[in-house]
Amino acid sequence: MSNPSNLKYTASHEWVRVEADGTVSVGITHHAQDLLGDMVFVESPAVGRKLKAGEECAVVESVKAAADVYAPIAGTVTAANSELDGAPEKINEDPYAAWMFRMAPDNVTDLNGLMDAVAYQAHVDSEAH
Repeated sequence: MSNPSNLKYTASHEWVRVEADGTVSVGITHHAQDLLGDMVFVESPAVGRKLKAGEECAVVESVKAAADVYAPIAGTVTAANSELDGAPEKINEDPYAAWMFRMAPDNVTDLNGLMDAVAYQAHVDSEAH
């Protein structure tokens, strides 16, 4: 599966999409869910929580392992995807549709420091060797 070019990516395998209202949606990449396997639990950060860039803020658990999810930029959580509470497998089915949480960025220009799809794929490829 290719990485959508309209998203930004982190080295820790989160994707970020800017929404029309200026918030950003965050989820884990296809590569991350592929490594983890079948999702069994998702814990998103609480609405209203202030996050620092790189801070551990959520957890995904699969049949293989649990993994932390990191805030891609600094900001405040505005929503959590409650749909994943009862259906964590949606991340496996379509990781780019199954956002975990949304946040209002402290500084939208922080997104410029994230990778585009080409750079992220190069990062994934370099990890495989």
